[in-house]
Amino acid sequence: MSNKPEETLDPADWEEARALAHKIIDDAVIHVSSIRDRGVWREMPDDVRAALRVPLPEEPTSLDQVYDEARRTILAYPMGNIHPRFWGWYMGAGNFTGALADFIAAVDGSNLGGGNTGAAATDRQVVDWLKEMMGFPASASGTLTSGGSMANMVALTVARNVMAGVDVRLEGVTSLPQPLRFYASDQAHSCHQKAMETLGLGSRSLCLVASGDDFRIDINALEAAIQADRAAGVKPACVIATAGATNTGAIDDLQAIAALCRREKIWFHVDGCIGALIRIAPQNRHLVDAIETADSVALDPHKWLHTPFEAGCAIIRDRDSHFGAFNLHGEYLEIKPRGLAAGEFLADYGFELSRGFKALKIWMSIKEQGVGKFGRLIDQNIEQAAYLADLVKSDPRLELMAPVPINIVCFRYRMDGADESALRALNNEIMLRLQESGVALPSDTTVHGRHCLRVAINNHRTRREDLDLLISEVIRLGDEILGGA
Repeated sequence: MSNKPEETLDPADWEEARALAHKIIDDAVIHVSSIRDRGVWREMPDDVRAALRVPLPEEPTSLDQVYDEARRTILAYPMGNIHPRFWGWYMGAGNFTGALADFIAAVDGSNLGGGNTGAAATDRQVVDWLKEMMGFPASASGTLTSGGSMANMVALTVARNVMAGVDVRLEGVTSLPQPLRFYASDQAHSCHQKAMETLGLGSRSLCLVASGDDFRIDINALEAAIQADRAAGVKPACVIATAGATNTGAIDDLQAIAALCRREKIWFHVDGCIGALIRIAPQNRHLVDAIETADSVALDPHKWLHTPFEAGCAIIRDRDSHFGAFNLHGEYLEIKPRGLAAGEFLADYGFELSRGFKALKIWMSIKEQGVGKFGRLIDQNIEQAAYLADLVKSDPRLELMAPVPINIVCFRYRMDGADESALRALNNEIMLRLQESGVALPSDTTVHGRHCLRVAINNHRTRREDLDLLISEVIRLGDEILGGA
């Protein structure tokens, strides 16, 4: 027998570890509480990039040195999405309680694939709360996911299996008696094409239906596409309604789509990763009426519940169909009548067997704040977007590019007589200068062929004064660029 000492990853000195942990928490409090004192984003210098391209470490380094390096390099150059003037793409701003919960969950270390544990019970509780927020019955099922793409993937897998007409899990997609067709607006998120490809149906199985001037799916065109497919021997399987289009925030007519799906016996799925949680907002919940009638919904707590990344959720009305799409147990994962393996395995409702304890950060945040406050913050962001739209409309140098139904504002600096290429170049330069200055971080997009700046106000720290600053800087930069041309 070897006399070699056995090793562990635990600290050799717990008091030193405690002191460093306290310092890390102190630094974290300063980082969040002083967020307005810093720019939104800054470029990483070459020496920092080089420091993050080093050979694999063979020998140990003290933890305080490791943390110091992380603080000076990695943590000094964040995305910036917790900053009140970060409005790029569509990011949540996180919350401090959720960050503490992530630490606690990591210390707990539970794997949420299954198990008779407090962590698994918390996961079920959070899913039940999200079902309640969406108006789904207690009998429905759900699963937490990494985000909206995976939540949609889970839901569309169930839809495919239910509508296939054969046992797809046993026979595969080559056994389908008819090709399946899924329908979505031309404003739908790209994750749906990825889902079709991954599900073995191919991107042609996704029919992108034209949207109108309001960027909502054209219901007449949708119905015509369904009838044309039936006549051609293609089976209409699912309509993917968008509750909050990524480009503009447009919300499809959920009530009309729900009625159409009932009439045509088609699965009704709502991609609500941007707008589903409007249902908890007292002033605007009517915008997503009928979401509670869907067969499935995808939503993102890491957006308007401000859960630290990452956290998505798929909710399925028919629990049996959901379970039937994913349930699988090897001999090494038998469910027992008691003990650790008693009860339901969470992995039976999604792709992942190994799952982190992401439910805790949602649970603690909702318990601390109450769902009512999250709803009021959603209303606040929507009101701020309307305020920004009014600022745009009040200055003749700016142009609003799309309606503002919720919290996304698309606009650009005008240039009389310029073609689209020149307008793109001008507004792209304005965006880049804003980002590089650290003053504000919008992103850009193209809506119905026209390039513009895009501001997604999904931040509980944003104030109207931040939007005033954005507009003044856009105008100043636009004037400066044109003046120097």
